[in-house]
Amino acid sequence: MNPRRIWIMFLARNKEFFRDRAAFGWNFAFPFLVIIGFGVIFSDQNTQKFTVGVFPETSVAVETATTTVSDAFLQTNAIKLVPIATRAEGLDKIRLHKIDLLIDSTADTPTYWLNSDSPNGAIVEQLYLASLRAKNAVPTNRHVIDGEQVRYVDWFFPGIMAMNMMFSALWGVGYIIVRYRKNGALKRLKATPLTAFEYLSSQLLSRIFLLMFTFGVVWFGCDLIFDFRMQGSLALFLFTFFLGGLSLCSIGLLLAARGTSEEFASGALNFISWPMMFLSEVWFSLEGAPQWVQQVSWLLPLTHLLKAARKVMNEGAGLVDIQLECGLMILTSVLFLTCAARLFSWNE
Repeated sequence: MNPRRIWIMFLARNKEFFRDRAAFGWNFAFPFLVIIGFGVIFSDQNTQKFTVGVFPETSVAVETATTTVSDAFLQTNAIKLVPIATRAEGLDKIRLHKIDLLIDSTADTPTYWLNSDSPNGAIVEQLYLASLRAKNAVPTNRHVIDGEQVRYVDWFFPGIMAMNMMFSALWGVGYIIVRYRKNGALKRLKATPLTAFEYLSSQLLSRIFLLMFTFGVVWFGCDLIFDFRMQGSLALFLFTFFLGGLSLCSIGLLLAARGTSEEFASGALNFISWPMMFLSEVWFSLEGAPQWVQQVSWLLPLTHLLKAARKVMNEGAGLVDIQLECGLMILTSVLFLTCAARLFSWNE
């Protein structure tokens, strides 16, 4: 491996990107427009709506026959019951606004917890109390926990930035290499001493540089507008996106290892990116979703990026707390890049 050849290809790809003013401008404009739009619309909204945790419940669905929750409350269409194994787990979800109300299903007297900073919790509490009055079970044990409000824009920002990074990584690497192979650019490079691993490494490093440069500009620009609440380390937050970018770029490299059809490449990239966009909690949390959906989500690299980033930003997590997510992103990056280098073809 020759670092000088990698550096030359790195500079060449960067110059190509910066000279394409349309692509360069859109990489900045798209996340800005989406974040500002959602920030204005949901500036006073919480991340969850009417999700009620019931403990101790270990099954995938709450067994209503064994709980003290009234039928009137269960029949409310706006209520989604989520099984919670322990009270500690439920209180943690209440604190982070992952659920709106927590109910003890085993207490003789109706007992529940809510976050004093949650507007949705206050609404669900009134629905719950109304259902109890219908059963003539007015006495309750009400517990209020304190927790800092997680604004929707604080929860949403990592998602939209990760989605923008995903599209930029997959198309900026995978689609471009297929186009180079089709127009014969790779065939000319084959005549040089450049190896497949050096070429792919230069493409990966170039795209990561551009992704992090774009991310930094958008972050500081949006932070001036919304004053994001960063609970953890900003450096660690950026590091999670760096690892996520490596993982996503390596997927693009693997898809582009062979093939000359731009149409097939576009279809394959869409086939991969759209499930990640909807199942990796970009737009909404999967709390309370079917178990199989959560299991599929766990297999997606974008999920681990968002879990790590939101833990750092909204929960103040450290490197030890996100070591699993970081380890999986590093593992997928090494695995996909190695496979891409072995399968890579200059011609077809």
